[in-house]
Amino acid sequence: MRLLFLGDVMGRSGRAAIAERLPKLREDWRLDFIVVNGENATSGMGLSGDHARALLDAGADCLTLGDHAFDQKDMLRFIESEQRIIRPLNFAKGAPGRGHRLFTTQSGKKVLVTQVLGQVFMRRGFEDPFGAVEAVLKTHPRGGAADAIIVDVHCEATSEKMAMGHWCNGKASLVVGTHTHVPTADMRILSGGTAYLTDAGMCGDYDSVIGMDKAEPMRRFVTGMNKERFTPAAGEATLSGIFVETDDATGAAVTAQMVRVGGLLEQSAP
Repeated sequence: MRLLFLGDVMGRSGRAAIAERLPKLREDWRLDFIVVNGENATSGMGLSGDHARALLDAGADCLTLGDHAFDQKDMLRFIESEQRIIRPLNFAKGAPGRGHRLFTTQSGKKVLVTQVLGQVFMRRGFEDPFGAVEAVLKTHPRGGAADAIIVDVHCEATSEKMAMGHWCNGKASLVVGTHTHVPTADMRILSGGTAYLTDAGMCGDYDSVIGMDKAEPMRRFVTGMNKERFTPAAGEATLSGIFVETDDATGAAVTAQMVRVGGLLEQSAP
């Protein structure tokens, strides 16, 4: 299968880039399944139901969330009716929605998508992400119940993301980090056939401070004082993520390529 994962969609700029470019990418790259992290698509904080619909209508097969999963309060209800949205496995006991789902592609292949939140340097303590992922992967073996498996690791610490990649090596097709909005340069295929990337980066305007208009973050760093709310930068977005092709028999990654389309960053595509 040919899989695409795109990192955190940031505000209006990111949503516009998804709407404009994703349908053509699906066609040009012959994509079988697309996952988009929608964590910051609504004003940089969470995802509303309306904006979730727009991302899905643009061609995303699945949306993942993150620590801002329910910042937009209508998502508490919307996620119960829209099964293509995945919230973190270890968010909280009793949280609405679900932390994993087995999807069926148009060709009949099965793709498992799951997401966990890290514990290091995060705003609040979350339950053990390693145990949460292990329980799901045990019941959905790669090449068995699932033809491909994608794990979104929403973390601050690069070390925690790397540890999760090795933890899932041989069990997942792709382990990819989100949350920090900066693409890393360590994309590789691990020994067990698991494609790995510490952070996919964001789908947003990189003439910014991690997707936010530069003025207020810079003011806070320089003066230590708040003046205004953070607002997403509005320039042309770069779609950032990773493309993976898997072996149909085993679900192992056979090729992987970083993706950067549009905007300011150096372009990269399969």
